[in-house]
Amino acid sequence: MRATSFVAGLAVVVAACGGEKKAPDQTTTTTSDQQQQAPAAAPAASGATHDVNMELQGSTYKFDPAELSIKSGDVVQFHNKSGGPHNVSFWSDSIPKGAADKLTAGMPDQMAPLQGPLLAEPDKTYKVSFEGAPAGVYKFYCLPHLALGMHGKITVQ
Repeated sequence: MRATSFVAGLAVVVAACGGEKKAPDQTTTTTSDQQQQAPAAAPAASGATHDVNMELQGSTYKFDPAELSIKSGDVVQFHNKSGGPHNVSFWSDSIPKGAADKLTAGMPDQMAPLQGPLLAEPDKTYKVSFEGAPAGVYKFYCLPHLALGMHGKITVQ
């Protein structure tokens, strides 16, 4: 009796989990659902890609390199190497005049204006496009580790 009850219960679980085949013309999502689920992407950039590691070395949180010179149209890829979660945030009062809109357009999935998302998993990356960004200095920091001195600057030439 117990074996029969167990098999019957297992059959109910398997049936509830899916086992049903869909006809080839049936879909489970619509185009608008797929568009809503897809993460926003930074605009395509026309220049080079530069890597900046976000890491904990000993007891020091840092960006490596902490200073970088790029050209307008380049992309900076921030890479969570160790000590996360990390993110990249720009001070709105320390970027060139008129740069906020261009920078905002190049930063997908922001937590707040000019703040990229937290990268909690090791080896995750976040790309910031400087497409159309005016020349000047862009000072940035890691929100969770600002008090520990994790900051840097990008000079757009």
